[in-house]
Amino acid sequence: MKAGDTLVITKPDRVARSVKGLLVFLEDELAPRGINLHILTGICAGIHRPNGQTMSDKMLFLVAAMAAEMERDLISERTNEGLDAARAAGRVGGRPVMVTDDVLAAARARCERGQSVTRIALELGVGRSTLYRALENDDPPAAMGAARSH
Repeated sequence: MKAGDTLVITKPDRVARSVKGLLVFLEDELAPRGINLHILTGICAGIHRPNGQTMSDKMLFLVAAMAAEMERDLISERTNEGLDAARAAGRVGGRPVMVTDDVLAAARARCERGQSVTRIALELGVGRSTLYRALENDDPPAAMGAARSH
């Protein structure tokens, strides 16, 4: 971009994660090069020029940027509170466990009969590396060496 060009973004958090980051971006990247910033949505929507802003324009922009950062922090805080409440109620997020105790027992029995881990994983519908990890975490080192050799 060159002097007089305008960088268009939807919201301030598209270019910076904090008010400080936004100010550094404006002052170090855009202002010295004479690039305008056009924010399309949110409380600080509008065109912001590096030159010619009044003190009240700068103050309004700073307050708007701080409000946007505060909103992002509140969303994060509420999300974490929701996750904590779900955990307290016995709900756990994330991917479902693929190797249950039953699957692990079946895999272990097949390993002891000499079947390869690759074939066991295929037949049980589990990824080979997932099965290796489960066997490794549950197996004494000597038995795991036997499982890996197949």
